[in-house]
Amino acid sequence: METIRKLAILADAAKYDASCASSGAGKRNSARSGGIGSTEGAGICHSYTPDGRCVSLLKILLTNFCIYDCAYCVNRVSSNVQRARFNVEEVVALTMDFYKRNYIEGLFLSSGIIRNADYTMERMVEVARQLREQHRFAGYIHLKTIPEASPELLAAAGRYADRLSINIELPTESGLASYAPEKSMPSIRGAMGELSWRIDEAKEARKATPARALASPLPRARSARAPAFAPAGQSTQMIVGADGASDKQILGTADNLYGNYRMRRVYYSAFSPIPDASKALPLQAPPLAREHRLYQADWLLRFYGYAVEEITDATQGGMLDLDIDPKMAWAIRHPERFPVDINTAPKELLLRIPGLGVRNVKRVLMARRHGRLRVADVARLRAPMGKLLPFVQLADHHPRAALDNPTALRARLAPPPRQGALFGDAGAS
Repeated sequence: METIRKLAILADAAKYDASCASSGAGKRNSARSGGIGSTEGAGICHSYTPDGRCVSLLKILLTNFCIYDCAYCVNRVSSNVQRARFNVEEVVALTMDFYKRNYIEGLFLSSGIIRNADYTMERMVEVARQLREQHRFAGYIHLKTIPEASPELLAAAGRYADRLSINIELPTESGLASYAPEKSMPSIRGAMGELSWRIDEAKEARKATPARALASPLPRARSARAPAFAPAGQSTQMIVGADGASDKQILGTADNLYGNYRMRRVYYSAFSPIPDASKALPLQAPPLAREHRLYQADWLLRFYGYAVEEITDATQGGMLDLDIDPKMAWAIRHPERFPVDINTAPKELLLRIPGLGVRNVKRVLMARRHGRLRVADVARLRAPMGKLLPFVQLADHHPRAALDNPTALRARLAPPPRQGALFGDAGAS
């Protein structure tokens, strides 16, 4: 099979994996070493689609052959799809060629399981090794690691890759057992723990390294510094809507992963119906708004000090409101916490105000040192005043009775209802 045909098949097969963002990579520039590639500087642009997917990486599978039969996966062993497989040298050549043409800034490499986990992981690590050691490639590399692979191979992957990821797939152990019987939640979490302690160990070793040794841009054997291990950390992905897990369960699992394994990101991928699907799977994909709301809730967990129980309290069946964002939904459910006096409230309360983000909270804290803020002052922050004013008190503003009727307030702030398509698809003939 021609390389271009393989690329078409294996790039398309990789599109279901959302956890490929390149944020968090360390700064390296081959200009200092005579090698090739960079994670910084002119010509390197991080480009993301609206749902958070990075489009500046060569994102492919080593192969879409797989010995596993995960019900939700288009590449499962029982799936009737065209198969293809790259060898190590082809992936290396493609990466170098695409980078030299300025198409990409790095590589995201995943794979179906060939023969067994170790056999597959060895080949993925070999791709990264050749790029780093033979071609002196200093660009970004993200490897999708296989939890069943040996600890030695996981360790080797972290020496060459900027980021590693292990997909947890589904939020509950029972869901994973039902839809991916060859996979094991203890195995997945064990591998995540292995990566977590290796990342921490490498960071501690590098802190003790003399500053002059840190100037070397390329890894590993050429440098006197302590070796890096996946400096951009690890990430994971959960499929949303394939099983019956609620948003509360999904966010609970994400919160646990952030706390126990210090994940850089948990990605949420709405289930997409696949050909010849199992009868156990839903016939339709969940609303894309659900994926969007989960990302917003994830942001509240990570940067705004919310707990899962707060985000999902009093929600229907633990599901997020699709019509309004989770921060607004929480505020409407708790009118007793408002209005917040912007001129006196601590940072923790300011972060709870709908429409006021982390950056603007910092600006408010700085600005109010010089005088009491008024509506015009807050408007200059370019905050969405329609969302913000019902929940705040300023020197020249008080919401009065607006908070006394949460139902009316929600109706005013929520988008108007839209007429659903008669036959489920407005474009159907």
